[in-house]
Amino acid sequence: MKENKGEYPITITFRHQEGLSRLTTFLRLLMVIPHWIVLWAIGIAVSVVRFIAWWAILFTARYPQWAFNFVAGYVRWYTRVMAYYCLLTDRYPPFSMQ
Repeated sequence: MKENKGEYPITITFRHQEGLSRLTTFLRLLMVIPHWIVLWAIGIAVSVVRFIAWWAILFTARYPQWAFNFVAGYVRWYTRVMAYYCLLTDRYPPFSMQ
């Protein structure tokens, strides 16, 4: 079994920003709607992948790498979108699971 030495697939770091764009702050709700639509569809696929991974873990005691990468990518994307929506960052999130 591989031991995790403090390296996690997801790291969250925020720094305080002195100034945010007033225009993007005003339009932020409208700007995240396309992300939410895509994340909703991918969220359905994530539910299926998690169900398959649950069975794989149950019988093999291993989380399939492809399933782990897919779910971790979804969580990274969702976290970036929510950070943008909650005004923690002014950087528009990319449509990417990387």
